[in-house]
Amino acid sequence: MADLICVTQRSLCSDDFLERIRRLAQAKPQAILLREKDLGEADYEVLAREVQERCVPLGVRLIVRRYVGVARRLGLRQVHLSMEELRQAEPGMLTELQVGVSIHSVEEATEAQALGVAYLVAGHIYATDCKKELEPRGLDFLREVCQTVSIPVFAIGGVTAERGPELLACGAAGCCVMSGAMQCSTPEEYICSMLTKNQI
Repeated sequence: MADLICVTQRSLCSDDFLERIRRLAQAKPQAILLREKDLGEADYEVLAREVQERCVPLGVRLIVRRYVGVARRLGLRQVHLSMEELRQAEPGMLTELQVGVSIHSVEEATEAQALGVAYLVAGHIYATDCKKELEPRGLDFLREVCQTVSIPVFAIGGVTAERGPELLACGAAGCCVMSGAMQCSTPEEYICSMLTKNQI
């Protein structure tokens, strides 16, 4: 069974962000990745605690972006890093925590696996408003990454319910969604559609 990860970007959200998190969590994606790259560690931790209160009691994992100290203080085990952050990670962190990393090439995927990460997020696969200036890497890229590594690979970028099956056919363990999760009018229905249409 494949997984669905909701990635946050509160600037895309026109309604109450924390209420949207609660509604997304009620629909049971496997995890919520709190992205929010504009926040310093102190402000990020405040927000992460509020998100944790809304998703973890519902059985939805919270993945912390970048701030390992925040994950430790909140008692969380999942952290997501960029490749640059992964290369600079403290010794032992990869055995203490479940670390995921964003990759944009097959070479990065191979390197990340060798360093011991738990999963990869590969993208962006389709054209997306979040990265208008960059060409999508496409399904062939995703397929090559999935064939090269033995750890789970999640596709990101322009993912929709209709596109899910072809992503899974490439070998992806699941999908990440951001714009749809942050902008849909009915978060519960959106997540349910993603899960049911793709047997996630």
